[in-house]
Amino acid sequence: MSIDIAAIRTDYTLQTLSEHDVHQDPLIQFEHWFQNAVHSQIEDVNAMTLCTVDSQGKPHGRIVLLKGLEEESFIFFTNYLSHKGQEIHANPFVSLVFYWKELQRQVRIEGCIQKISEQASNNYFQSRPRESQVGAWASLQSETLSERQILEKRFEEISNTHANKEIARPAHWGGYAVAPSCIEFWQGRANRLHDRIMYKKVNADWRIERLYP
Repeated sequence: MSIDIAAIRTDYTLQTLSEHDVHQDPLIQFEHWFQNAVHSQIEDVNAMTLCTVDSQGKPHGRIVLLKGLEEESFIFFTNYLSHKGQEIHANPFVSLVFYWKELQRQVRIEGCIQKISEQASNNYFQSRPRESQVGAWASLQSETLSERQILEKRFEEISNTHANKEIARPAHWGGYAVAPSCIEFWQGRANRLHDRIMYKKVNADWRIERLYP
């Protein structure tokens, strides 16, 4: 490669983060940071990396979209039969990572995941654009697709079949809720001396500690 990757560097000098200034509740602290990110007009501000582990202990990561913060859990939606759905079924412990480079901030979350209620999944599905509803039926997510035309044909056929009719949520599609056991807030600082504030759940309380960068 002609680019010297090892020489790529950025110094972080925008802000600081003190354990004395953060909220005692990490979910409220997350809301503060998320609102800052929204007001900064960051594109795909709700994009987060979801990391799962399969039955063989192999990790897998991909980007999904946060769709809610409810009952102290992070909510997203997907196909339950996808690779990530199968991995979640095998191992309910996952991690989430938000990275807002414009603010030089990262939030890392670890916790246990479970499906949300069918009614909550139905409500969200009906709020989606119609084309996205059709897509949930058309895509056999994570299965091998020999050519794109097959997917496009499935999409067209399902669209035609449901013309002028409400589209019901597929049973294999719905929401997950991640209940955090620890949340780390990372603020980039100069000379790689970053601020890292970790919340760990102990029984029903949150313990706050600073970590070395």
